[in-house]
Amino acid sequence: MSDLISADQPEEPERGGAEVLDITTKRPVTSPPPDPEPLKHPVSADADEEFEEESAAVTRPVDPPGLAKPGITTYKRKPILPNWLTSKPGFVSTTQRAASNAFYATVYHGIRAPWYTLQLGLNAPRGAARLIRETNRWVWDAEGAPLRAYEVYKENTAEYLKLSRQRDRRVRMRSLVTCVALLFGLPLALAMYVMAPGWLTVLASAAILACGFWGAPADQPIIGPAVLKTEIEKLTGPIVLRALDNIGNAKLSAAIKKGGDMNGLRFTSEITRDGPGYRADLDLPWGVTPEDIMESRKALASGLRRKVGCVWPAADPEEHEGRLVLWVGDKPMNETKKPAWPLLKSGQVDLFKPVVFGNDQRMRDVAVTLMFASVIVGSIPRMGKTFLMRLFLLIAALDPRAELYAFDFKGTGDFGALEPVCHRYRAGDEDEDILYVLESLRELREELRRRAKVIKSLPRSRCPESKVTPELANDKSLRLHPIVVGSDECQVPFEHEKYGAEIEEICTDITKRGPALGIIGMFGTQRPDAKSLPTGISANAVLRFCLKVMGQPANDMVLGTSMYKAGYRATMFSRTDRGICWMAGEGDDPRIVASAFVDAIGAEKVVARARKMREEYGNVTGHAIGQQPESGEASFDLLADILKVIPADEEKVWNEKVAARLATLRPEIYGGWKAETVTTNLRPHGVSAQDVWGTTDKGKGTTRRGIARADITKAITQRDGKQGAV
Repeated sequence: MSDLISADQPEEPERGGAEVLDITTKRPVTSPPPDPEPLKHPVSADADEEFEEESAAVTRPVDPPGLAKPGITTYKRKPILPNWLTSKPGFVSTTQRAASNAFYATVYHGIRAPWYTLQLGLNAPRGAARLIRETNRWVWDAEGAPLRAYEVYKENTAEYLKLSRQRDRRVRMRSLVTCVALLFGLPLALAMYVMAPGWLTVLASAAILACGFWGAPADQPIIGPAVLKTEIEKLTGPIVLRALDNIGNAKLSAAIKKGGDMNGLRFTSEITRDGPGYRADLDLPWGVTPEDIMESRKALASGLRRKVGCVWPAADPEEHEGRLVLWVGDKPMNETKKPAWPLLKSGQVDLFKPVVFGNDQRMRDVAVTLMFASVIVGSIPRMGKTFLMRLFLLIAALDPRAELYAFDFKGTGDFGALEPVCHRYRAGDEDEDILYVLESLRELREELRRRAKVIKSLPRSRCPESKVTPELANDKSLRLHPIVVGSDECQVPFEHEKYGAEIEEICTDITKRGPALGIIGMFGTQRPDAKSLPTGISANAVLRFCLKVMGQPANDMVLGTSMYKAGYRATMFSRTDRGICWMAGEGDDPRIVASAFVDAIGAEKVVARARKMREEYGNVTGHAIGQQPESGEASFDLLADILKVIPADEEKVWNEKVAARLATLRPEIYGGWKAETVTTNLRPHGVSAQDVWGTTDKGKGTTRRGIARADITKAITQRDGKQGAV
């Protein structure tokens, strides 16, 4: 048995040294022989073998030479046609620019044609003299005279004879050509004069004009350029690197100074024309992201010698996080002519599908899907916020299934064009206006609850994701059509002393639960802060549009936390960038969008078309046909209701008991309220929760959060006193 084992196993090498691979050089190194030690235990030999195996594993190279490559090669084909030819906006902008310049040049020179003719006629004698002189030089080979004179000076007889023979051949041929031209030219002119004197006059005039053109001074051309070109520096690789080197990023500067191997910095394709501008794609150095470049956009524009409105660095969502797409326009975005809104004159909308509402820097269409999302629009005054809100409502109006709620708390009637298609409409900030909105929102809250029950009752085969689908919205019997609520200057109702708390609660519920139930809430404000946009709304909105704002808090309140730090800064927009905003929520990364401009007259035309579609569909309701919301709960008052459920002899009470008593008093309003709901809704009235000692149902004494009846009475007194003063 031992013989068999020894025959099958390889011979053990001598213990002179073990050959291993060095981890740095990856070359075999012979280790010194270990000192012989006597075996103390029978297992010591096995232990030595395990140690040698572990040592070999440790010294194995990090990159084994024989490791196979994955064999994955990716190819990216370049477009056969240029981008401007395959993109409609690019083709339109290129052809419009060329056609506009050609038309202008035609008109410019057409008006000056008589003056050109007079100048050419005056210069014709000089041009004729130049023509005769140059013809004479050509016939007698005057251009070769300096060469012949040089050979005479050098006394180079052989070369002079060659040049002389060449001159003789040229003079004979050119003289013959001239004589033939004169011999046949004059009879031909005489024949044309007899047979077609009109043509001869035209040719003679053309010859005179040609002589005049030939005789014009070189430094004073008769026909100058009609379009003076402002030379925009062509975007090249060195220019891009120069600009990147001067934005103050240490990693970028180090990579550019390094030269050949630039720490991962390289152009991934050649710089090309893309619409009305240039596009450069490049990989940034390791550890540098496009957001780092976006933070220094002004410095980058300075390095490129362009206006900041021309320079738009962005990430490439189809590539890795270090890919930068640098687009440099010929003109700033606010000076580039935008295409007309596609839905301005025709078309119908399906809110479940993307709808074009604006253009990016390259004038490409940008679409948004309003369904299943709540919307926030924020900016300082006079930057296009209300126009953008109205545009979204116009999009909703073009879906004949949609039910519109339009509330203009600025009170200027900016949404007035939408009245013929609105289920609920109000413009103003008086108490009766706020009450109208509150009653409308109460209806909407009941509708939200009804929809939740309908969705819950539907079989899984018809409603697999427990949300409204296009098929369910098309079923009129279910009444699950889209509902769009637009509130401009939403800070006004949220800060109302009497109704603000309830309006905030309903709008928060719409923002959280509404999208899945087919209800879209849109909120616009010119003062983005915690009061204007409560946390429950700002934290749950999906689509965010931020036009120009003045600081980082407002920027992050609209776009989301840390967006300013990431380089998405609406503070960079100028006062002339009206309608230009950062859009977040549609796609992986925020993007710059210029919304389509639709004025009041255009909005009225769109609404007229939408009204006709709705009449055919059978969806003209509410305000559009003169109906008002039910006002049976006009006397509803949270503070007064709390006084009703707290007896005069009960100084303090737990919030959970207040919620239960309110639900008993008005189940349709307070049903589902909890202790936290009471605390939240009393906070705008200046009533804070406090620790209250009480007894549970089991008779056990404990401390819980509650309110004091005296605080409620004080809040009512202060509120009514202010209203009386007003």
